[in-house]
Amino acid sequence: MHNLYKRIFDMKKEYKKDDLTVTWDAKKCIHSEKCWRGLNAVFQPRSRPWIVVDNASAEAITRQIDQCPSGALGYYYGQEEESKKVTEAEEIVIEVISNGPYKLVGQLSITKPNGEIEKKDRAFLCRCGHSENKPYCDGSHKGIGFIG
Repeated sequence: MHNLYKRIFDMKKEYKKDDLTVTWDAKKCIHSEKCWRGLNAVFQPRSRPWIVVDNASAEAITRQIDQCPSGALGYYYGQEEESKKVTEAEEIVIEVISNGPYKLVGQLSITKPNGEIEKKDRAFLCRCGHSENKPYCDGSHKGIGFIG
């Protein structure tokens, strides 16, 4: 992977508004566009910084972040990050997204090729085979015209 691409891909950012901190993890982002389509006063992907927390209330921002399907956007209040509430699920739900990734929701324990185990409440797994972040989807399916 090219070094510049890797630096961008591994990027994590925080944006503060009073007691609210908005987080963004580029590695998790599948570019669903729900953030900016739902609250484009705050989420402006063509601008830098691309998240402008002063353009809406904390309540509106957190409500929109809760719609992020990949978990790339997050938030916490106060000085220390508190884990977002994990939805208790008795079963794991797997959805095949048309022309996109597998969506998994539930209490997940994902073992990566290097043996690292990640605990998550949701994940989007690559179906096209072109993700640079396997097993996770990075949105590459859009660029290659994946049909499935």
